[in-house]
Amino acid sequence: MYGFTTIDCTFQVDEVGLEEVPDVIHNYNICVVKSLRVDSNIIAKANQMKIIMQYGVGLEGVDVNAATEHKIKVARIPGSTTGNAVSCAEMAIYLTMGVLRKQKEMDTAIKHKDLGIPVGETIFGKSVLILGFGAIGVEVSKRLRPFGVKILATKRNWSSDSLPCNIDELVDKKGGPEDMYEFAGEADIVITCMTLTNETAGIVDHKFLSAMKKGSYLVNIARGRLLDYDAVFNHLKSGHLGGLGIDVAWTEPYDPEDPILKFSNVIITPHVAGVTEYSYRTMAKVVGDVALKLHSGEPITEIEFVN
Repeated sequence: MYGFTTIDCTFQVDEVGLEEVPDVIHNYNICVVKSLRVDSNIIAKANQMKIIMQYGVGLEGVDVNAATEHKIKVARIPGSTTGNAVSCAEMAIYLTMGVLRKQKEMDTAIKHKDLGIPVGETIFGKSVLILGFGAIGVEVSKRLRPFGVKILATKRNWSSDSLPCNIDELVDKKGGPEDMYEFAGEADIVITCMTLTNETAGIVDHKFLSAMKKGSYLVNIARGRLLDYDAVFNHLKSGHLGGLGIDVAWTEPYDPEDPILKFSNVIITPHVAGVTEYSYRTMAKVVGDVALKLHSGEPITEIEFVN
C-alpha cells in the first residue's frame, strides 16, 4: 500500500508496511492499494481520506460499502488505458503455450538429460473460448489471431461502446453467459478473463468443465475463485481436463504443496500477469495525475469510480 498526502503544491509519498496501515492511515488523502485487504476497520480510521485507488482493476479487497458510508471515493485504474490488459493478455498466451507444450514435462526432461520429449501441441488450428470479453479479452483475441485459431467469446453485453469497431475481425462466434456451455463443448482451450462477482464466483464448475472437450485446456488470468476448486481437481484427476495454467489461485499466496500443483499438466505463476514495467509505469502516471487533480480541484477522469 502506498499513501499520498498533499502539502501545499508538493506531495509526500510514503511506502507503508502492511502492519503499519491501521496506525497511520489517518494521515493520508489518497490510498493506493496493491494487495492489502482494506476493510471497514481500516476505513473507519481514514478520516482525511478522499480516494482509495486500486493499483489495477480488481476491487474485491476494498470494502466499497464502508468507504461509501465514510464518503470516500473508490476507484480502479482501467486496464485498457494503462497496459494492464496488454500485460495480462501476454500472460494468457504464455500460460496457454506452457500447457500446450507441457512445460513441467520439459523441465523433467532437462533434469533427466532427455531430448526430443515431451511431444506437445500447437495452438495452430485450435478453437479458443474467451470467457469475458472486456479489455483483457479483447487484447487476448488480438494476440491469438496470428496463430490461426477460431475464437469464441462470451460477454454479458455486446453493445458496449468500449469494444473495438472491428469486433467481427476478433471473434468468430460470440454469445452471452447462456451460451458458455455450448461454446465449452466446441473449444480446445478456455481462457477466463471475467471479473469476479457474486454471480461469477465458481462459475467454472463441474457442469462447465464436464461440458468441455475431453483433453481440452483451461487458462485463468483473472481471479482464482472463478474456478471451483473441487471441480478442477476432479477433472484433472480423471484426465478429462488436459491441462491447467493459472496466474491466480483460490487463496493467495498459494500453498506450494497444494495437491493441484502435483499434476504434471498444471503450471502456475505468482499473480504477475499485470506486473510488467510497462503497466506499472503507466499506472504510476495515472496515480500522479489523480493526485495533482485532487489537489487542484480539477475533474478526475483517469480512473473508474465505483461509488
